[in-house]
Amino acid sequence: MPNEAKQLLELEGSVENIVYHNDGNQYTVMELSSGDALVTVVGTFPYISVGEKLRLYGTWTSHATFGEQFRAEAFERSRPETTSAMLKYLSSGAVKGIGTATAGKIIEQFGDQALDVIENDPERLATIKGITLKKAREIAEEMRRVNGIRDLMAFLGSFGVRPEDAVKVWKQYGADSVACIQEDPYRLCSDKIAVDFAVADRLAESLEYDRENSARIQAGILYVLRHNLLNGHTCLPADKLCAAAAQMLGVPLEDAQAALMALCRDFDAVCENFSGRDFIFLPKQHRSEVYSADRIRMMRKYPPQSIVGIDREIEEIERSEGIQYAQLQKEAIRAALELGFLILTGGPGTGKTTTLNAIIRILMEKGETVFLAAPTGRAAKRMSELTGQEAKTIHRMLQVDWDENDQPVFQRNERNPLECDAVVIDELSMVDAYVFESVLRALPVGCRLILVGDSDQLPSVGAGNVIGDLIASGVLPTVQLKEIFRQSMQSLIVTNAHRIVRGEMPVLNVRDNDFFFMPVEDARAVSALILSLVVTRLPKSYGYSPVTDIQVLCPGRKGELGTIELNKRLREQINPPAKDKAQISVNGTMFRVGDKVMQIKNNYDLPWSRPDGTTGEGIYNGDMGIITDIDRTAGCMRVLVDDREVLYDFEHAALELELAYAVTVHKSQGNEFTAVIMPVFPGVPQLSYRNLLYTGITRAKKLLILVGRRSAIADMVANDRKTRRFSGLMRFLTEEPSEKGDV
Repeated sequence: MPNEAKQLLELEGSVENIVYHNDGNQYTVMELSSGDALVTVVGTFPYISVGEKLRLYGTWTSHATFGEQFRAEAFERSRPETTSAMLKYLSSGAVKGIGTATAGKIIEQFGDQALDVIENDPERLATIKGITLKKAREIAEEMRRVNGIRDLMAFLGSFGVRPEDAVKVWKQYGADSVACIQEDPYRLCSDKIAVDFAVADRLAESLEYDRENSARIQAGILYVLRHNLLNGHTCLPADKLCAAAAQMLGVPLEDAQAALMALCRDFDAVCENFSGRDFIFLPKQHRSEVYSADRIRMMRKYPPQSIVGIDREIEEIERSEGIQYAQLQKEAIRAALELGFLILTGGPGTGKTTTLNAIIRILMEKGETVFLAAPTGRAAKRMSELTGQEAKTIHRMLQVDWDENDQPVFQRNERNPLECDAVVIDELSMVDAYVFESVLRALPVGCRLILVGDSDQLPSVGAGNVIGDLIASGVLPTVQLKEIFRQSMQSLIVTNAHRIVRGEMPVLNVRDNDFFFMPVEDARAVSALILSLVVTRLPKSYGYSPVTDIQVLCPGRKGELGTIELNKRLREQINPPAKDKAQISVNGTMFRVGDKVMQIKNNYDLPWSRPDGTTGEGIYNGDMGIITDIDRTAGCMRVLVDDREVLYDFEHAALELELAYAVTVHKSQGNEFTAVIMPVFPGVPQLSYRNLLYTGITRAKKLLILVGRRSAIADMVANDRKTRRFSGLMRFLTEEPSEKGDV
């Protein structure tokens, strides 16, 4: 029995019925015959089949509707021993090539020796009518494959490797998987498998692997690089990388330096020298940024055809719309139409949308096909509303698909470019290096590229600093709109946002506008006031819905004023439990019908459907929705994301959904909310800076309320620490083209 399960209860029995099984993560709901009872069991069971005998370790749970269930945390399996159990097992489809009829013939011929015959003497199967010698050998091979995967999962599972990761190992190494991992446990950390380094290290320790082995040190360095992708870095300075790896691994610095040299020599990492300092990339990130730089240079060398008579077109729009463009707006329109490229940036109320609409209108009147896209579904929907034109997510525009390793690939690329004359990308600050590269790969020759964003917002969740690097390089024409238009100056949200960007304190004493500060000195009192505002005061005063109109934004996740704690308190007030309201706890995460939830990672293959019959796939990081149904028998729940109904199995829901009554400012990017409430209180210094406060404030459309201490606001305004990211795009754009890139 696995060590971690020693204190758990034991249950033995044979599998009678598979109620639900997810092939991806192996989550299973099944009925187990234990003694005279039929027990419902839930848990992760890789390649389980009817007729198998199991010993389970777990706990009993009880539900008002579905009664007692056994939640298995670990299990041991033994193959069926009796002829009846073997018949059930073989009839279940566990072994490809054996159906119900064939299973009956095999059991009738060989009795309780059937499985031994299949595994060790398959030629004897050919004596059964309907089974050729070729088919007999195929059945034996399939039996060995199934048993091999199970043995591998049992071996790796005892060290905490997930079933879905064990399947990746099998795909990579096949029947030699166990031997390959025992030879080098750090193969688990490769790109295609991506098991956490600590898990591989634990397995290696059990095998008495040398801690100063070069393979371990190299794997540790690559792990540090991959881990820092999550922090936004596409590369790291070599000195910082080696120091971090040596400390994590507990090895001398010179050993880490030697291992890094070996990685670069074998092309498992790439070294670039920027201004006398070595920077280390993973190969994929290096190719991505080098490609983007080279493609932009090529686009500048062969620009789109210039549109003539732009000033006349601008004057016509001004006359027909009764507006007057500012000088910078006219410069932006000219750049997009004459040069074919534009980075348009600026804060709220500066006229980005008005400028963009003029560009789109003129292009369309000239007969050009214009594609509009944004990083998230909500951002694309907002773009459509503001421009009056269809906008898609970038992933949908590029027709995302996925490979055998569930990695995204785009159908639109150099060989299958977009069929358009111009592409407009909004919310550029949210676009990471890989997505930007993918957009560039899909652009046809001579296509215009208009990039719109706010450089003062937080950077993308994914690795890279696209908007910052592009602006800093000066390679593409950039127009930053700074003037606040008269109608927008009436909004304190807008004017205070610009004050914060300039490093000035926002106006906090106005009581009759859209921006309010409510001073509270105690963290518990801040939490209580936020609950009161969401649940009672704003719905009563403004008619706002606590679920669909009001959003609490937090600097971080932890603490009394973090999203974890506030979500618990808000949920119990807004969506309390009820007898007629289904709920379920999955791996410690509670979901309830009516809950507001957010997708926290991209899932490109989640299917969705709309009421009009439209179907598609893909739910993305930051998408928000409401749980509409929980089906415990089927092991799944339905979530309404905007107008799309999405089906989640319980295990995926636990991994990919979080409560969203309160979300972090980082997760809110690309979204806008009718009303935003944000706690401002002394906390983690890394989360108390200007960009974060600015981003949170600019998520509010009609009402913004800050609750907490004035001193905390002052500290955030004064801290102009931009989220520093190590990236290479700016360098590749401004220095000589690298021979390592490819276009």
